[in-house]
Amino acid sequence: MNVLVIAPHPDDEVLGCGGTIVKHTENGDDVYVAVVTKGCEPIFPKEQVEQVREECRRADEFLGVKETVFMDFPASMLETVPRYGFNGAFIDLIQRIRPEVVYLPNRGDMQLDHKMVVDAAMVALRPKYSHRVRVIYAYETLSETGWDLPDVTNEFIPNVYNDISGQLERKLGALKKFKSQVSQFPDARSLKAVEALARYRGAMMSMEAAEAFALIRELR
Repeated sequence: MNVLVIAPHPDDEVLGCGGTIVKHTENGDDVYVAVVTKGCEPIFPKEQVEQVREECRRADEFLGVKETVFMDFPASMLETVPRYGFNGAFIDLIQRIRPEVVYLPNRGDMQLDHKMVVDAAMVALRPKYSHRVRVIYAYETLSETGWDLPDVTNEFIPNVYNDISGQLERKLGALKKFKSQVSQFPDARSLKAVEALARYRGAMMSMEAAEAFALIRELR
């Protein structure tokens, strides 16, 4: 089975569903990660961008990802990209990889890139093309999910929980590869915060650790 994780930025895939990626690979599934944006000068120094991308490659390899696709759209400037081209890139991606399961960020995240990525991906995920995806989930991302205006549109409401009790250490190990992104607790992008969320989500289902998702659509 092919699985696609769409990450607006490098490390979103680890924060949102690193443990789930490991479970998929342990089950023999082929997992692809699509990193949508790339930092551009002068906002992001070239050396920093290359460091983060290399960290992403190492983290994804550590998780067992088959292929990391860099789509190279401009980070923090997606509104400058023609919408037809942005949507079309996701259509091409879905039809090339032909995943059965797709993971997306939560549309209510604080980062505008997350919202725009979800909108474009959902255009490509319409069940009208030659390949139809069976299941679509939204994942939560610490430092983005729950930080926008408090209303029902932005709220992350999980209804699917994946037991990652046996995969949490691999998730944290992958996150450690992002030396440029991980900070010390109580920063949201810290190992302790990520573990705390996994423990909390697990406790909701009487498990040691879990990742939570919102089911967007399922074709049975």
